Amino acid sequence: MGNNSQSKCGCGGMIFWRSASKDNNADNFGKASKTSDTKKQQGGREGVTLIETASSDKHADSSSGSNTKPVPLVNQTRQRNHPKALQTQGYVNNGRRVPKEAEGNVNNGRRVPKEAEGYVNNGRRVPKDAVGISGELESMFSDRQKGSSTLVRASSSNVMMFSNLGNLRKGGNTNTNSQNVVDYRTKQSDESPVSNGRYTNQRVENASKGSTEKTGSLCRAVSTRMDPEQLKIMGNEDYKNGRFEEALALYEAAISIDPNKASYRSNKSAALTALGRLLEAVFECREAIQIEPHYQRAHQRLGNLNKRLGETDKALYHYKLAGSEADPEEMAKVKKIQFHLNKCTEARRIGDWNNLIKEASYAISSGADSAPQIFALQAEAFLKLRRHQHAEEALLKGPNFDVEQCTRFFGQICNANLLVIRARVYLAVGRFDDALVAINQACKLDSNNKDAIKVMMKTKAVASARSNGNELFKASNFSEACAAYEEGLENDPYNSVLLCNRAACRSKLGQFEKAVEDCNAALNLRPSYSRARLRRADCNAMLKRWEASIQDYEILVKETPEDEGIKRSLMEAKEHLLQQRSE
Repeated sequence: MGNNSQSKCGCGGMIFWRSASKDNNADNFGKASKTSDTKKQQGGREGVTLIETASSDKHADSSSGSNTKPVPLVNQTRQRNHPKALQTQGYVNNGRRVPKEAEGNVNNGRRVPKEAEGYVNNGRRVPKDAVGISGELESMFSDRQKGSSTLVRASSSNVMMFSNLGNLRKGGNTNTNSQNVVDYRTKQSDESPVSNGRYTNQRVENASKGSTEKTGSLCRAVSTRMDPEQLKIMGNEDYKNGRFEEALALYEAAISIDPNKASYRSNKSAALTALGRLLEAVFECREAIQIEPHYQRAHQRLGNLNKRLGETDKALYHYKLAGSEADPEEMAKVKKIQFHLNKCTEARRIGDWNNLIKEASYAISSGADSAPQIFALQAEAFLKLRRHQHAEEALLKGPNFDVEQCTRFFGQICNANLLVIRARVYLAVGRFDDALVAINQACKLDSNNKDAIKVMMKTKAVASARSNGNELFKASNFSEACAAYEEGLENDPYNSVLLCNRAACRSKLGQFEKAVEDCNAALNLRPSYSRARLRRADCNAMLKRWEASIQDYEILVKETPEDEGIKRSLMEAKEHLLQQRSE
């Protein structure tokens, strides 16, 4: 729907044209079996911490010393050839052999009976049925407790690693890509290697790379064992408590494990909606529906999103498919929005700009609060009425979506028209660079758009005239600078910035009356244009119109109370007014 470039879009279609693989590290067993004396390899539990993964419900606690290599399993071939090894085959921990009949988990040299098999932490036995994700995380937390501040406890029984705090960004980090609570995108080099049907730990080769790499490996090790349903439950808890960034990270982690589950994508859409990322939420809902076409909750959410985006036909379509999930009140709101948009279409056709502004406001208040095409309609109407300040405010109130995402949803032609209006507003208020960026994007999207080509030529001419005038003004060539600004005004007679700049030239040339006229014209277009007001106040002071000058200075003092220069000018104007009245 949104990917195709269509001839109509927005406002009822009448306004805008528009698996993890095997690891080679299994060879480590063969290399380790050549060690002549395993007893020499005993060491304390420090340095690199490893998280083990289990097979057949057996968990081997691996430990490594700061200056020793990790102790592997006893080579089975060697055991068979050694007479004493026939009675002591099993796991080896810290160089100690364990009798086969007592085979099970071994931690810090302690044997654990098979019937009590489970996670062992610091020599304490934990019942098997009490071990889950939270138990695994507790084990990690204990292992990393000494000498490290990179592991913090978070909500929903979750653990966040340094540099992996969901979508929360660190200060100064320019990376906009969201990071999950667990680094769920595992690499083969970080997974536990498989050998003889049994999982074993993989040692970090270079411990000097820093604690961030270690904690990332820990996080990846845990993520491969997390149940995506558990991640979803944790995300739901965060969502209910208003922690939308954390919830989003958990939903993304669940999707990475099971990308074909519609509910995960639908929940991610809800989190994105709560964060104001509506277009991304739409795309996630579409993915959910593609996986499960009759998923009513996803249709209901997609209907709500289309309502807010002003796509009333799409909203009604998805509400119908939502079945019992659809809210009759929401459907009534969509029909109300549709009614006001039809009024907008008619008002625009006949040039009734005031009525268009009113009907657009009704549509927005009825629920289309994130529809860029409706805010663009308002901005266009304000431009027609030469109310440039209100036009800019209308754009600022509306959403500022990414151009690519907006094109994907609305289509190339429609988004090109939205960008043309945005460029016109930017040009009118003197944001020349922004205007050039917007109109260039519009021309790329629709090279045959005549309005875009016209605005492009106008923007370039006005921006060039303003730049030339500024250079001449800095060189104190005020007459030539004035002529340059006038050249720009020939292309855009109601450009407030060019009017104000010409007023500055005229005041330097002693043409105070003409300067006041230019300032009046600029302030009519933009009442909050402080620079034009200040220049008018100064010119009126030069003309000894103290009352008019005082009126402008008082407004400026309220707007910029920290400006001592304006305060002094106000005091001087009041003194002159008293002297004038006393004469």
